[in-house]
Amino acid sequence: MPLKKGKSQKTISANIKTEIDAGRPQRQAVAIALNTARKGRKGKK
Repeated sequence: MPLKKGKSQKTISANIKTEIDAGRPQRQAVAIALNTARKGRKGKK
């Protein structure tokens, strides 16, 4: 399942849960979720 785009706390938490359910370690899941949130903001001013 693809991760949700967005930078809200609710979206980041959902992405972390998705990654943990996929079998990733917690620290890696957090890093992936935060990176996804960061990418969603690039290019916007």
